Amino acid sequence: MKKLLVSGLLSSLLFSAASSADVLISERFAADPSAHKFGDTYYVYATNDQDNSGEYWDSTEWRLFSSKDLESWKDEGSFLHNSVFKWADKDAKAWAPGAFERNGKYYFYAPVGGNQIGVAVSDNPKGPFVDPINKPLVEKPRDKNVGAEPIDPAIFVDTDGQAYMYFGTRVPKVVPLGNDMVSLDGEITDVIVNGYPADDEKKKYGEAPFLHLHDGKYYFTFSTGWPGQIVYATGDSPLGPFEYQGVIIDYLDINTNHHSIVQDGDKNYIFYHDKIKEGGSYYRRSILMTELEYGENGTIQQIDLENRYLKYRPVR
Repeated sequence: MKKLLVSGLLSSLLFSAASSADVLISERFAADPSAHKFGDTYYVYATNDQDNSGEYWDSTEWRLFSSKDLESWKDEGSFLHNSVFKWADKDAKAWAPGAFERNGKYYFYAPVGGNQIGVAVSDNPKGPFVDPINKPLVEKPRDKNVGAEPIDPAIFVDTDGQAYMYFGTRVPKVVPLGNDMVSLDGEITDVIVNGYPADDEKKKYGEAPFLHLHDGKYYFTFSTGWPGQIVYATGDSPLGPFEYQGVIIDYLDINTNHHSIVQDGDKNYIFYHDKIKEGGSYYRRSILMTELEYGENGTIQQIDLENRYLKYRPVR
């Protein structure tokens, strides 16, 4: 794969007609984007690679970025530390989060280390957030069938109002949430994905589950591992089963791959991370965004990594 180097703050690079525009949302290192549009503003909740050790994903706080137009981004700072969860170890890692807005409240779902998922709530997408239940929402080994690691939560609310949380490594998990968005409303079950290419075991589920609905079909997207591709499968129910369809983002020169998708009218955008910025590494990643396009019969077009160009317009 062609190596694309980024030096300093970029406003734009020359590109060809075949290029895709990838917006670099911050000069800071950050990763694991959970992207959303709340009102007229886009928000990306992320892990804080800038302040980790550079040798592991060991930051203990989460970072927030915002934009009005998806091109000019503002760094809102480290808006939440793991100390909001009084039950958590003070050194617990702040890993890939999820978020959702419902009934005027903003919910933040946070893996605290590799064994627990907490939930915090606020009246404002920027916080302050508080822990409304004073215990983990999901915990290993308290809860049944949490899998190897209850991490990478992503929230989806179906057309009938039922909310679900997807999470987990190696085997994807799903659990219904209560109307209050801070309680479980059923058993944790496995998400079944069928139809992997028979000759490629590396395409099986690794981590970073995400679900969205497009033209009446449920799209289950995830990373295949370490390193991984972002791939997708489709189904007729948010609970699956899903049928494997193909690749959205191919292997990057990095040991993780994590994404989220924002739907805004007839536009769809995918956020992901890469070690594309100067000084980047496996543990110092950068968040990018590009438009997600659908082809005939609902297929998702693979992102053209060879011809992407970067734009970065920080808010002053």
